[in-house]
Amino acid sequence: MTLVSTDWLNDNLNKVKVIDASWHLVKNRNAIEEYNNEHIKNAIFFDLDKNSNQKKDLPHGHFLPSIESHEKSISKMGILNTDRIIIYCYSDLISSCRAWFQFLYFGHDPKLVSVLNGGMKKWKLEGRNVTNLKTKIIPSKYKASENICMIKIKTQIDKNIKKKEFIVLDARSKNRFLGIEPEPRPDIKSGFIEGSKSFPLSELVNKKNNTFLDKKKLKNIFNLKGINTNKIVMSCGSSVTASSLALAYSIINDDYMPKVYIGSWAEYGKNK
Repeated sequence: MTLVSTDWLNDNLNKVKVIDASWHLVKNRNAIEEYNNEHIKNAIFFDLDKNSNQKKDLPHGHFLPSIESHEKSISKMGILNTDRIIIYCYSDLISSCRAWFQFLYFGHDPKLVSVLNGGMKKWKLEGRNVTNLKTKIIPSKYKASENICMIKIKTQIDKNIKKKEFIVLDARSKNRFLGIEPEPRPDIKSGFIEGSKSFPLSELVNKKNNTFLDKKKLKNIFNLKGINTNKIVMSCGSSVTASSLALAYSIINDDYMPKVYIGSWAEYGKNK
């Protein structure tokens, strides 16, 4: 169950660990401040920037942390390997999917990790309860293992341009993909990875409440774009929306193991 509904979470709040993985590209929103002001009961904040490799010269948690760092941060959050985890966010990029991807990469049972469909946006639209009370956390001893087949790095992307062993789908807007709109980061050039296909996340989401389209509609969209293979790798600007695209495809394909070019365009398009 990759996605859970707001009704489901409301009925099971006391049986799961809830994670707020909100992250915003725009500078006028602060995810941790918003979390402190209001969050779903007992939610634990997952800082996407801090839960990444801080040594890499790239923004917004592109590179995953070391396994030791992940174990340490998740242990501080009080999460056990056996916990049923529900992740939500209040981001138009659906950053909850990036946290979902990271938990899967580090070996949490896929059956125990889900994303709240619609996130905080839908939760609030429905008038459900939020709180500003601090969540009580009892530190744990979390153990992780890496699924390195879930990520691609730049050298693999470069080699694939000639070998064409997989298809790269780019979740950025069509205009950013085509270079009509400039990249939001000043040191990143416009354009796309040679041979990649534009697949904007916005085509897969209901704008009104941030929910993913239903399974039938998702399947139709992927089929219309000629995507009916597991040999696909998701990319975007910062590996956040790439993870959302991976989740969308996993909804319609039970055999798909999410794969993301972790550096995405912020690495590939970086001015030298």
